[in-house]
Amino acid sequence: MTYAMTPFQEFDAELEDWNALRTSTPCSGLLLGNGASMAVWHDFYYDSLFEKTKSVAEKPLSQTELSVFDALNTRNFEHVLSALKTASKVNKALAISSASPRKRYYAIKEALINSTQDVHIPWRLMSAATLDCWQEEMARYSTVYCSNYDLLAPWALMQAPKRFNDLFQTPGATFELAQAAAKGKTTRVLYLHGALHLVKNQEGKARKSVGDPTALLSNFAINHSISALDDVPLFVSEGTSDDKRKSIRMSDYLSFCHEQLMAHKDSLCIFGHSLGEQDQHLIDALRLAPLKTLCISIYPRSEAFIRFQKNHYTQLFAQNKVALRFFNAKTHPLGDSRHSVPVER
Repeated sequence: MTYAMTPFQEFDAELEDWNALRTSTPCSGLLLGNGASMAVWHDFYYDSLFEKTKSVAEKPLSQTELSVFDALNTRNFEHVLSALKTASKVNKALAISSASPRKRYYAIKEALINSTQDVHIPWRLMSAATLDCWQEEMARYSTVYCSNYDLLAPWALMQAPKRFNDLFQTPGATFELAQAAAKGKTTRVLYLHGALHLVKNQEGKARKSVGDPTALLSNFAINHSISALDDVPLFVSEGTSDDKRKSIRMSDYLSFCHEQLMAHKDSLCIFGHSLGEQDQHLIDALRLAPLKTLCISIYPRSEAFIRFQKNHYTQLFAQNKVALRFFNAKTHPLGDSRHSVPVER
C-alpha cells in the first residue's frame, strides 16, 4: 500500500545558521514577533489580554464592562476606551449624566493595567546583557518593525537612544507625519501595533510616554486625573486581522508604520513571527512590498514542525517572486537561551 505524502513532507528539516546567512544575505530590515519576547519571558505566551482581564485576580472586568465590548463587536481596548471617552463628552454636552460611561472607562482601564502588569516581565528582572544584545541587534538594521506591544524594544532603545529614531522626537514626544518621512543614519523603530509606552491624546495624536524604564510599566495607562479622561493606550492587542486594520486606519502613526513595511525593499529578516491568520494585514503588507529575500526564523521544535513551518511560509508567499531562506532561531542573538528569565510564581 502506498501513502500519499502530506504537503509539508516535501520539505527537508534543515535550517541555516543565522551568522552565515547574515553574511551572505544582509538584511536592511527586521520584523520582530512575539517569539522574540517569549525568548526572554515565557509569560508573554498568552492567547488573549482580553481573556486575562476577565480572570485577573485584582478587579477583573464585570459583566457590565464586557457588554460594552459586545455592543461594539470588538475585543480591542483602544476602540472601547475611545468610544466611552466620546460617549462621556457627548453626554456632558447634552447635559446628560456622564457618570456611567466615565465609570466604565476607568474600570476597563484598571483591568487592563492589572492584566498587563500581571503578564509583563518586571524591569528589575531584565539583565543588562539582554538589553545590550537587543539594542546591538536592532541597530544593525535601517528599520526595525516591531509587532509586539510589550516594553522589551522600548527598554532596549533607552540604553542607547542616539542610535535610534522612534519618530517621537518632538519636544512633546508626539508623532508628526511631516517629519516622519525624513530618513537619517539612525535605525528607525516602528511599532506596527502600537506599544505600552504609546498613547493617543485628546486630539487623537500619537504620543510617547517618557520616564525611566521602571515608570514605563508601573505608570502604564494610570489615571492621572479624576475630572478629565486621560490619554488612551495606543496598542492593538486583540481581535481578527480586520479588527486590527480598523485600529490601524484610525491612527496616522500606525498607518504610517504599515505603509513603511509595505514599501520595504530588498531583504527582510523575520524573527519570532508565526504570521498566522490574525496577522493577515501584515502578510498582505509583506506580499505588496518589493522584497527580494525573506530570511525567516524557525524554532527547531522537531523535524515535523520545521517541515510544517516551511510549508506554511512557502504557501503564504507562493504568488510572490521572493526567495525564502529559513534559519535556526537558536542561532540568532535574540534566540539565545541565556536571555530567558524564569517566570516568578
